[in-house]
Amino acid sequence: MKLTRFVPTLFTVAALSLAGGAFAADAIKIGIPQPMTGPNKQYGDQIQAGALTAIDTINAAGGVNGRMLEAVLIDDGCEPKQSVPAANQVVRSGAKFAVAHACSGTTIPAVPIYEDEQIVAITPGATNPAVTDTIKPHFFFRTIGRDDQQGPFAAKYIANTIKPKSVAVLHDKQTYGAGVATQVRDSLLKEGVNVSLFESINVGDSDYSAIITKLKSQAPDLIYFGGYHPELGLLLRQAREQGLKVQFMAPEGTANQDLVAIAGPAIEGLLVTLPADFTKRPENASIVKAFQDAKRDPDGAFQMPAYTAVELIAAAIKAVGDDPVKVADYLHATTFDTAIGKVEFDAKGDLKDFEFAVYEWDKAGGKKQL
Repeated sequence: MKLTRFVPTLFTVAALSLAGGAFAADAIKIGIPQPMTGPNKQYGDQIQAGALTAIDTINAAGGVNGRMLEAVLIDDGCEPKQSVPAANQVVRSGAKFAVAHACSGTTIPAVPIYEDEQIVAITPGATNPAVTDTIKPHFFFRTIGRDDQQGPFAAKYIANTIKPKSVAVLHDKQTYGAGVATQVRDSLLKEGVNVSLFESINVGDSDYSAIITKLKSQAPDLIYFGGYHPELGLLLRQAREQGLKVQFMAPEGTANQDLVAIAGPAIEGLLVTLPADFTKRPENASIVKAFQDAKRDPDGAFQMPAYTAVELIAAAIKAVGDDPVKVADYLHATTFDTAIGKVEFDAKGDLKDFEFAVYEWDKAGGKKQL
């Protein structure tokens, strides 16, 4: 497969930003349906930061084949019920390309719309296998690893580094949380680790005393939680308040700074699997500077995958034009050098390989890669 890299010259032109710029009639629209409201807004903020920084950088270098990229921001609230309306807004905007939804539960109902409308959409955040397994799309892609990549990675770390005698696995019953928790449970069992409990909690509950009491009676060496930060924050805080001092671990969907406000000092020692810190790649120095010049934070789970999504769309359009059919074919057939490293897609639009890492959080909400 051909290796290609789209490398725009880096400089900042404020007039070309979404907020300040007017776009020509032939601008290439990119829909960005993300949570702009609600408890998971921070994930949308990260994806917008990555996508907008890439758009600004490419536009500043002259655009793609002389045409500017134009962002179309849409709020999906990370809510499944808003998924189809948000995807339809992408369609109505005239965009033929999208940096698609952060949350798996929102993404799954939207994929058939992008397929039917032949919109090339790339998610930097949705990790549940069902996103691409359900209909095996041709126009939909990911720039983040799947839960059946992240789950086994987490399980191997637990088995080989922590070496617990028993693990309790909790989840929030939602598509993302239950999916990644199931992957971790199944992978732990394959690793020979005793999973003493696999149980769900209710999203939105304010008191998790019942499950904490059950956990105290079982005394696992580690608790893995699949879900988002609001529930994990309460679990951490209430577990510490009730005398349950045990190692917690969770996936990237919990890595939200609001977790610190909810959990307080109980966050100390939490382990989270996240995409590797792509800001540390020497090749990304100019990209990090672009984030900083635009006063956007490059340090998070989804900024670089989102930046890469725009990189890929631009590289494909530069190579074959803006026909979505040709763009999708090109993405499937080509190997790319991007902000997240080498990108190569399988037949379903999933990454053949993705680099995860384990991070430990301190009580102030800082994290270090282990």
